[in-house]
Amino acid sequence: MKKISIVFNALIISVLCFGQKYPAPMKAEMTEIWDPEVKIITPGEQPGMAPSDAIILFDGTDINNEWTDSIGNPSGWKIEDGALVCVRGTGEIRTKRKFNDFQLHIEWRTPAEAKGTNQDRGNSGVFLQRLYEVQVLDNYNNRTYRNGQAGSIYKQYVPLVNACRKPGEWQTYDIIYTAPRFATDTTVYFTPPRVTVIHNGVLIQNNVSLRGPTLYEGIPEYSVRKHGAGSLMLQDHDHPVAYRNIWIREL
Repeated sequence: MKKISIVFNALIISVLCFGQKYPAPMKAEMTEIWDPEVKIITPGEQPGMAPSDAIILFDGTDINNEWTDSIGNPSGWKIEDGALVCVRGTGEIRTKRKFNDFQLHIEWRTPAEAKGTNQDRGNSGVFLQRLYEVQVLDNYNNRTYRNGQAGSIYKQYVPLVNACRKPGEWQTYDIIYTAPRFATDTTVYFTPPRVTVIHNGVLIQNNVSLRGPTLYEGIPEYSVRKHGAGSLMLQDHDHPVAYRNIWIREL
């Protein structure tokens, strides 16, 4: 019996080792994708300059071509020395165009004379699809609540670090945004919106998944009907925050 068992095991091993058919080795060319060719664009000549496939939303000379107030009328914000400056009481401004997934470059500056503390100092905001706020605030030697300081996804995600420059100095946000996709139930995300933010060249939000539209009070959650493409919106929060060099690439 022992000899039979040995012979049987040897037979099984020989079948496993020599009877199994393996696919032929793949050639390197079989994993090379040539077509269609990757689209060629011209990058900006310097960091922060718009590439050739970008939509210029503000170039320092005109506001009414791309922007309106919240109800579609001409904006009350003003242009000073090539910068778009919030005028207190005129309300938010939004782009006429609507976007889904995008790469956004925007530069901002809080007043050189720092007045106020906490949230009452150089306050504004960049709203993605008019619903999700990336906070703009003077947080140079100005402490506020962690999830409401510059670079936060307001009341949702704290920035990884505080990368603020001094008041009166220009700062940059480079934002990568992936719009939400919805399931058939109109109140539920199929996939939630995701945001990456680079502040002055420093990664401060790393592909975070949003829990819902921005709220000042309460816990963010998705409780309204699903939405499609939306405008970019800049907030009037009673401070003369300035913006310049705003461009966007649809992804």
